[in-house]
Amino acid sequence: MALLGIDLGGTKIAAALFAEDGSLLLRETVQLEDRVGSAVGKLVNDCICKYIEEAKRKGIKAASIGISVPGISNINTGTVWAPNIPGWNKYPLLAEIREVTGDIPVVIDSDRACYILGEVWAGNAKGCKDAVFLAVGTGIGAGILVNGEVLRGSNDIAGAIGWMALKKPFEDKYIECGCFEYYASGDGIARAARDFLRTDRSYSGILRGKDPGSINAHDLFTAYEVGDSLAGKVIEQCISFWGMAAANIVSLFNPEKIIFGGGVFGPAEKLIPAIRKEAARWAQPISITRVTFDVSGLKGNAGVYGAGYLALKNLNSFGSSI
Repeated sequence: MALLGIDLGGTKIAAALFAEDGSLLLRETVQLEDRVGSAVGKLVNDCICKYIEEAKRKGIKAASIGISVPGISNINTGTVWAPNIPGWNKYPLLAEIREVTGDIPVVIDSDRACYILGEVWAGNAKGCKDAVFLAVGTGIGAGILVNGEVLRGSNDIAGAIGWMALKKPFEDKYIECGCFEYYASGDGIARAARDFLRTDRSYSGILRGKDPGSINAHDLFTAYEVGDSLAGKVIEQCISFWGMAAANIVSLFNPEKIIFGGGVFGPAEKLIPAIRKEAARWAQPISITRVTFDVSGLKGNAGVYGAGYLALKNLNSFGSSI
């Protein structure tokens, strides 16, 4: 028997079949292209149906399905709020999926929860009971594992760490995405560069010749590698924010590990020692000496592995075995 993991992102779907031990049997990625609303739901169902049939062709059964979504999954209603997918406000994803899956168990969870579950199953959090996955990409979120279970909160919103307040005073620009995410996400890195370009007229480095609207995080890391002064200011600011956030995580949750992932880590992996040094200035002094800072062992596959592990846990909760 096999487990089917579906990782839905803002721009693509990753689908994979796994064995019980986490071995990858089959994987592919499908772009969302211009799909919105129910068209995205249909694409999810198409991927599920395709992989159920692929499993049959291999002589195995897809015994359980786990789905990672980029937002909030309401476990009680089966609906999903995904701000990066137009039309997905209380979207009835579970009901739609059950129309094509028959008696195969299905479970849906947030991408941040799936990130930490993927690392527990097959990545750098193996053996951990208390760990946090800090996902830094277009936005920022945290998958929080406490005593072996994902921390969800009373409304399934725990881990929305992009709204962590790290700078005074409050400004209206934080309303949409939060203070931490505004400055230190992938989009925040590009935004900070544009702000510095507007205010620092003396700067004449390699970013000055770029169209400010086209600058992205990749451009900043490329410039940082060659010692560009503006890129240095932006990245040092990010190190400060990432360090403060990590310190707050350490002081609140006393985890064994903080795992840094998402598209930014990536190029920011080499900054982890500097982030730890900054965190040590702020964190509870005993807890910070007993936590490991690590990068994702699964890179961009943490979400789909987490979805596969969701499928396994859900199947086992029904008293079945693979």
